[in-house]
Amino acid sequence: MTPPPDSAKAPPPADFLMRARELRPLIEGAADEIEHTRRLPASLVAALKEANFFRMLLPRELGGAELDPPTYVRVIETIAQAEASTAWILGQTSVTAMIAARLPLPAAREMWRDPGTVLAWGPSTDSRAVQCDGGYRVSGSFAFASGCWLANWLGGDCTIVDADGVPRRGPDGKTLTRRVLFPAAQAIMRDIWQVVGLKGTGSDGYSVADLFVPQDFTVSRIDDPAERRVKTPLYALSGYNMFAAGFGALALGVARSLVASFIALASEKTPRGFRSSLRDDGPTQYELGRAEARLRAARAFLMEAVDGAWREALRDNVLTLDARMAIRLASTHAIREAKDVADIAYDAAGTTAIFTANGFERRFRDIHTVAQQLQGRKSHFRTVGQYLLGLETDLGWI
Repeated sequence: MTPPPDSAKAPPPADFLMRARELRPLIEGAADEIEHTRRLPASLVAALKEANFFRMLLPRELGGAELDPPTYVRVIETIAQAEASTAWILGQTSVTAMIAARLPLPAAREMWRDPGTVLAWGPSTDSRAVQCDGGYRVSGSFAFASGCWLANWLGGDCTIVDADGVPRRGPDGKTLTRRVLFPAAQAIMRDIWQVVGLKGTGSDGYSVADLFVPQDFTVSRIDDPAERRVKTPLYALSGYNMFAAGFGALALGVARSLVASFIALASEKTPRGFRSSLRDDGPTQYELGRAEARLRAARAFLMEAVDGAWREALRDNVLTLDARMAIRLASTHAIREAKDVADIAYDAAGTTAIFTANGFERRFRDIHTVAQQLQGRKSHFRTVGQYLLGLETDLGWI
């Protein structure tokens, strides 16, 4: 078996933020192609792999950077300012790589021995796994797997069933599930991602039939502390924590790019019926000031929650429920505020915003797509509210 890459080759944290800034022109230049082909160009994927962006959250012993969460969210935010689909794919596949910290070492080494390894997965409603000698026989379909077209490993969650199809249940009576991982070549791909925004994420579907998955390439669906093999502080945070924080930062990055585009436009545009440019219009100045305050406040809250969680992980190597709730609240708030700020910039740009050549409408569609998915659900506010009131709450996404 090929040994894991030398962890000393992983770039230091500051390099990732610098590389994200350096790659912005390349990513921005690919935006139209990403939009039209619904894929990241091969040249961009190669550049991202060369810069180790798909290994940001992979354990160091497997050649990953094991990047600290505060730096990670800043990287995603920076790339989102250039192009949202690229940032989304990196946000998704970076977090899926964290599963390596829960796999037996030989299995993790097999998956990530290729420097270009990318893992993608998506949810399922019909996938079932029948336990057998050495693993599971898996059948079913999965969808919304961002980055699946450039992934060489796929995965998904399955209901554990007996040979007769009856679901197995735990002591609490709940159906047992398992996350399974398998080579992408063993799946049948389905092009289903026909959407208004984040077109380039390629969040399509795939299916397998009676596929054998060895036990060592499966983990519990919910992060189980007993399965945590890598004990370094990063993996005190769950995948849910990192998905939330990363996509909150992504939304802020998209909104920031829209505000920046509007500021540039305001200096040169005099709307029909105006006697001066948008820059000199009092109501426009007021709306921009308010939008800037909301964007900065949402960003500060998110960074505070992530920084606080990281300090806790460094100190205790575990994360309290308080810290997890803070990330959930700050991330959801960031997405909702970013959408509202983006709407303000889009509206203020007037008819300029509706032309595809100007970039406003693409970012507008992207930010609204971000807000529609799981991390942007308004119901997360209720979850945190229940927790603050001492009520029983669903911790499924915490």
